[in-house]
Amino acid sequence: MPSPSRGLVIRRGTRKDSKSFLGLIDSLAAYENLQPPGPEAKRRIISDVFLKKKASLFVALYQGKHVGYAVYFYTYSTFLGRPTLYLEDIFVLEAYRRKGVGRALFMRCVREAVAHDCGRMEWAVLTWNNSAMEFYESLGGTRLDEWCIYRLTSDKLSEIAAANPQA
Repeated sequence: MPSPSRGLVIRRGTRKDSKSFLGLIDSLAAYENLQPPGPEAKRRIISDVFLKKKASLFVALYQGKHVGYAVYFYTYSTFLGRPTLYLEDIFVLEAYRRKGVGRALFMRCVREAVAHDCGRMEWAVLTWNNSAMEFYESLGGTRLDEWCIYRLTSDKLSEIAAANPQA
């Protein structure tokens, strides 16, 4: 199992990690059978994470090689009166799974949530990713069956805004 003494390092991502980080995003897209972000989206991601600070990044390096990452940002709970750490992505290359890398990334996010006095931490899991669900549940994560995730894509956002200019 990787460990700091055996070459696993979890640290905050820097601009120098950009190329490897984007490569890991491409690997996540392949794992999820999705199209990876295009060049313009990749430029926005780097700008949003490292310049505009819209999201934050932890990287996992094993013996100096980028093998995983976690991207997160904060939302806010009006019922708790505290921020929520929202884990957007957590990904580990297949060859490094079940070796403690994902757990180390996740626990770094947990410590970040505690450090920022978050009332909770949330994330979404694809319905077919049973190993991820088992992992989260083994740590005490609770599946929220009473909530449904909804989404408006950018084309729909523009369409709705144009159709309701006064709203």
